[in-house]
Amino acid sequence: MKDLLRQQFERLALRLTELDATLADPGAIADMNRFRSLTREHAEVGSVVQRFRQYRQREHDLATAREMLTDPEMAAMAQEEIPAAEADLLRLHQELQAALLPRDPDDGRNAFLEIRAGTGGDESTLFAADLLRMYLRYAERSGWRTELMSESTSDLGGYKEAVLRLEGHDVYARMKFESGGHRVQRVPATETQGRIHTSACTVAVMAEPDAAEDIELNPAELRIDTFRASGAGGQHVNKTDSAIRVTHLPTGLVAECQDDRSQHRNKAKALAVLAARLREKDRSERTAREAATRKSLIGSGDRSDRIRTYNFPQGRLTDHRINLTLYKLQSVMDGDLDDVLAALQAARAAEQLAELEEGRGGGA
Repeated sequence: MKDLLRQQFERLALRLTELDATLADPGAIADMNRFRSLTREHAEVGSVVQRFRQYRQREHDLATAREMLTDPEMAAMAQEEIPAAEADLLRLHQELQAALLPRDPDDGRNAFLEIRAGTGGDESTLFAADLLRMYLRYAERSGWRTELMSESTSDLGGYKEAVLRLEGHDVYARMKFESGGHRVQRVPATETQGRIHTSACTVAVMAEPDAAEDIELNPAELRIDTFRASGAGGQHVNKTDSAIRVTHLPTGLVAECQDDRSQHRNKAKALAVLAARLREKDRSERTAREAATRKSLIGSGDRSDRIRTYNFPQGRLTDHRINLTLYKLQSVMDGDLDDVLAALQAARAAEQLAELEEGRGGGA
């Protein structure tokens, strides 16, 4: 283990001693918010320090076993102990490295996933529908709840825009690298000459703010319009102005919801999406500033980035950020995204680890 990493674990051991003393103080429980925060930190730091202690013990065991090789009576036992200790050290080293990687504070949040048709006309809207189906199937595989917050359909049954809410364990952590430009190459259903066309959609993944999130929407900065919902929904949607569109005047950001018969509930959902978009705007601007000094392996998440190509004639998916190519496109379109998302997370973790070893730190 490199000295820099060892020093970080030793500092954590000191921090654990401080936390033990603080939590043992009867007055610590007076501020329950602080007490809960310290308790969470104690659990996290304690888990890492326990692994580090195991690592140091196995280092000692390995050194002892190597010394025993010179003793004829103990050599056989040492030869068994050495590979076992080396395997444990490798495993513990990997676990300790992973424990030090900075975690995005939003990773445990639910998320809004926005799909917009881009270049390519009707084919782009059909591809947007395919992407929506892909994400819905992945969510189903993952045991997540889904809710279609808003949609704008095309004449051919595609989507000009759709906003999906995803609720479940570590949704944002697994989906955040989907933000960007998605390009498709295939023969459209409307193509009579059999020519391959290229079209594109953009995807944006936004962490859902907590109810008590510090994104405050000033009513004076909002324009709220009501309109009649379009599309499926029976006769009721054609008779009442239950759909809601909220415009944030300072930024021009817009959110709408029309999937509920209740105007009040539609307004609440639209405001939630708007808050997420404002939060994501702030995150994107912050990321852009950071990228000026450190280019991220995964990319900035900007919607103009072309992150992935779906080539149907070759059955090929290529993620350009990490040079990943998979020849299982139909399986991916059916929601089998695990290999893609795992590779993106592993690439980001490798970059974070390199930063850590260089002493630079780095966000998620």
